[in-house]
Amino acid sequence: MRRRIMSAIGIAMLLGGASTAVMAQDAAGLQLNEKGYFEAPAVNILAFSNWYDGLFADAKIGGIEIIQRGVRSATNGDVRLAATPGQWDPAATLVSRKVDAAAGIVETTLRYAQYDWQYVVRAEREGNGARLSVILDKPVPRALEGKAGFNLEFLPSAYFHHAYMADDLAGFFPLYPADAMALTAQRNAASGRSEGPGAEPLPIASGRRFVLAPEDPARRITIAGDSPISLYDGRNQAQNGWFVLRSMLPAGKTGTVLQWTVTPQGDATWLRTPVIAHSQLGYAPGGPKVATVELDRNDKRRPPLRLMRISADGTESPVPTPAAREWGDYLRYHYLQMDFSAVRAPGLYRLDYGDVKTAPFRIAADVYADAWHPTNDVYFPVAMDHVSVNEAYRSWHGDSHRDDARQAPVNHEHIDLYRQGPTTDTRFRPGEHIPGLNVGGWYDAGDFDIRTQSQYQVIRSLADAQERYSLTRDTVSVNQARRHVEMHVPDGKPDMVQQVAHGTLQLLAQFDAVGHAIHGIVEPDVAQYTHLGDAVNKTDGLPYDPSLKPGEVKDGRSGTPDDRWAFTSKASALNYGSIAGLAAAARVLKGQDDALARRALETAERVWQEEQGHAPDMFSHGNTTGGPLDAEMFGAAVELLRTTRKPLYAKVVMALWPKVEKGFGFNAQTAVAAVPFMPAAYRKAMIPAVRKWHAESEAGAKANPFGVPITTGGWAGSGTVLGHALTGEALHRAFPEIVGPEATLRGVAFLTGHHPGSDISFISGVGTVSKEVAYGNNRADFSFIAGGVVPGVLVVKPDFPENHEDWPFFWGENEYVIPEGAAWIELANAANRLSGGR
Repeated sequence: MRRRIMSAIGIAMLLGGASTAVMAQDAAGLQLNEKGYFEAPAVNILAFSNWYDGLFADAKIGGIEIIQRGVRSATNGDVRLAATPGQWDPAATLVSRKVDAAAGIVETTLRYAQYDWQYVVRAEREGNGARLSVILDKPVPRALEGKAGFNLEFLPSAYFHHAYMADDLAGFFPLYPADAMALTAQRNAASGRSEGPGAEPLPIASGRRFVLAPEDPARRITIAGDSPISLYDGRNQAQNGWFVLRSMLPAGKTGTVLQWTVTPQGDATWLRTPVIAHSQLGYAPGGPKVATVELDRNDKRRPPLRLMRISADGTESPVPTPAAREWGDYLRYHYLQMDFSAVRAPGLYRLDYGDVKTAPFRIAADVYADAWHPTNDVYFPVAMDHVSVNEAYRSWHGDSHRDDARQAPVNHEHIDLYRQGPTTDTRFRPGEHIPGLNVGGWYDAGDFDIRTQSQYQVIRSLADAQERYSLTRDTVSVNQARRHVEMHVPDGKPDMVQQVAHGTLQLLAQFDAVGHAIHGIVEPDVAQYTHLGDAVNKTDGLPYDPSLKPGEVKDGRSGTPDDRWAFTSKASALNYGSIAGLAAAARVLKGQDDALARRALETAERVWQEEQGHAPDMFSHGNTTGGPLDAEMFGAAVELLRTTRKPLYAKVVMALWPKVEKGFGFNAQTAVAAVPFMPAAYRKAMIPAVRKWHAESEAGAKANPFGVPITTGGWAGSGTVLGHALTGEALHRAFPEIVGPEATLRGVAFLTGHHPGSDISFISGVGTVSKEVAYGNNRADFSFIAGGVVPGVLVVKPDFPENHEDWPFFWGENEYVIPEGAAWIELANAANRLSGGR
């Protein structure tokens, strides 16, 4: 701690060059607004407006949160059982939340059920800040004495290059964690350490009054407590950790046992800088072109929104456009909108609004033509499992997971929504090696598991793109015999076909190994699951042999139990989904790899017959065991019909239509794919559902300035936008007299920058300004994978749209997943065709 402490005189010198003329907050102080959070100029304090949704544990959205000058810089203010809790550490369950608007109090009751212990966190106005109190009816349980404390976490990137003061001593927030650690008797599983002793970080500084960023009013927050407060750096425990202020709860006491006063620095003159939401990719000459200005609701300035044409010599000239109109309020902002669709001349343009200027963008006939190339050329090769992947000087990863996989234990609920039922449903005993699974497949997301549901979804999506748009692009060499991939090196085969083949190999391996589709293959523990870097280093690549000692290697086997687990409980939904993927693959593999195409179709038809011959296996857990059974069966029947043209499958499609019609929005793309192979009565039966979808889509388009469905869950909504846009494209293709191209093109614009919160493109490397800090497996480097699609705009309840470009570890905002990558390839090509491309 002494290394980072300096005197009060030193901090005064630090502040000497900074302006001390900081405007006082409104005399009325912090107010509890009609939306249930505290508000003052440039400051919001949320009190349990958000809570952990339980999907993947702590998402850094919950408890007491602070938004200061448009940046959510603090979260997770609550009673926790560790100084720097990890993603899977215990958190209390929210029991109730009561808002007393008149008194300016939010009172939240929470409970740690396993300790039969309940407590209240009260947040109430106190001048320009909030007083936070922890209130107990029963003392801290003996098992939690010395563990339970009140924490408030601060976003590291918001405080990099800033100072703090702890009472009269000062220090600087470290750019990289390097603090002292203390050995502990128990290892924290969330730390990423799979072996060796446990360790917990020691405090950086302590005091009863902290001032964060005293030199910067934009980040200055004062926290004063009635008991000692300690500052910790959670990144010593895990790369996604935050700075944490913490006070311990006293033992043996009830009533109000702890109080903090939290005062973020406000500014009555502050206005959020306007955002000009637009497509970073640009626009087709004949397509719709809408720019939306996002304003602080207190911003009454109205400079003109201008479209500027940029010449080769750098001169800029304004282009005549309609004036921006007042759209109205949405979430916490006010919006203006300008439609400049009448501008058709190809060229280079930008928009400006007062002092705000966008990056340049194009109007061009081929604006969408290469928008899918980064996803094809980079993202999918990098996601390929069971091969080494090289890009010129750079090795992305080695031949990972050659030791796949061990049978998961029975009656076991695992991380990442995997679960094994009461039997293995295979010939393998729990812990036994299942041979043959170490081929094909893609890393599901920013982590490294193979989720079967994602695999067959991607195969179908890529197969559709290949068939519909005749994608012959060849920039990747894939050598399955050598288990090696070279990026930016053609090999004479279409990349799309080779990607479909890679996914097909994994699906076939599952049927060959155990006789049915499995949930997936995932890391055996949190330490391996949180691995960052080259996946080849996660395991030793050798199948586990329990007769050997840890670290011992003999006859190509290893005594180190680091192999991934296969979750194998039978689920008919997964079998039908895999049938659909294999049947689709057979069509695009034919003529390129006829042997693999035959294996795929033979397996699909055999498994279909087997499934139709018995009652369905209904095992279900999380999002790893397939979609609704009727929908998955419908998809399988449609893909088999498309591939074989057999009347058998047409009859099943017709019989299932009334069931899948109820979820038409989710099944429309599949339903449309069957139209060319079905009697006219089938298409006619779809028309009422199509009309209903179109009416609901157009009504929903008016609910926000961006014309797309914007979700409000813990995982942001790029996937929903992609799905809606592709559904619109499919329906426009099949029912052009009912559905136009508008929903599709609105979706493309949203994903590439026309959305709330910012104007950044959510596809890395696509558009002038795109995601460059994302949650890929290289997230610890604050980097990106070109062509990956991030979840995008997360609406922090009740009204704050957020997507951080300075902190990659927000998985709900920034994590790449493979289905969205495949969907973007489809959507970009659809937009190109709708705009007059090939």
